[in-house]
Amino acid sequence: MEISGENKFDSIIFDLDGTLWDSTRNVAIAWQNAMDKVDYVDEVMTQEKVRSITGMAYNVIFDTLFPYLDTEKRNELMAICAKSELDILHTRGGELYPALDETLNYLAGRYRLFIVSNCQNGYIEVFLRLSGMAHYFSGHQCYGTKGNPKAENIKDIVTDYQLKTPVYVGDTMGDYNSATKAGVPFIFANYGFGVVETGQIATISSFSELVEML
Repeated sequence: MEISGENKFDSIIFDLDGTLWDSTRNVAIAWQNAMDKVDYVDEVMTQEKVRSITGMAYNVIFDTLFPYLDTEKRNELMAICAKSELDILHTRGGELYPALDETLNYLAGRYRLFIVSNCQNGYIEVFLRLSGMAHYFSGHQCYGTKGNPKAENIKDIVTDYQLKTPVYVGDTMGDYNSATKAGVPFIFANYGFGVVETGQIATISSFSELVEML
């Protein structure tokens, strides 16, 4: 799907997981290591399980995966998983989607680029450091900073950086809903983890399609 030439954006806000990289395999390993440290969880964490909750706010992820735990144990497990996740990702990272560097290089010459993710604090920084692409981005915001939902974090980026005509690129229905609540048009990355049937202004099947589209 092509965007009309009448649509002129001054900035692009990206989701991270399922849009810029896929870290689910290493996150599953990290969470399994964390679960093995407690005596109140007896199950196997798989990449498929991690994919199924990608895009949710960090606390909602653990509410969804471990509904049988009381609040104290769930929060304890969430903290252990968060530490284990950053420890492993600091060295292993995630799988960058094809043509990410070339595409960001092209887009950064024409738009201001940002990241807004539902991840924990420190996660975006790991991506920026390991990918070597921090210089393309003007700023970022995540759930872990203030505990706010993604829509509010998108609004913060728009306000803080005085964006006039941003567009959001993400891969889940949660991304679409958040962008819509923030009043920002949405481009759906269908190579990620989710499904968005209607409402997006465009759909991409690979990250590099943004070059032709924007």
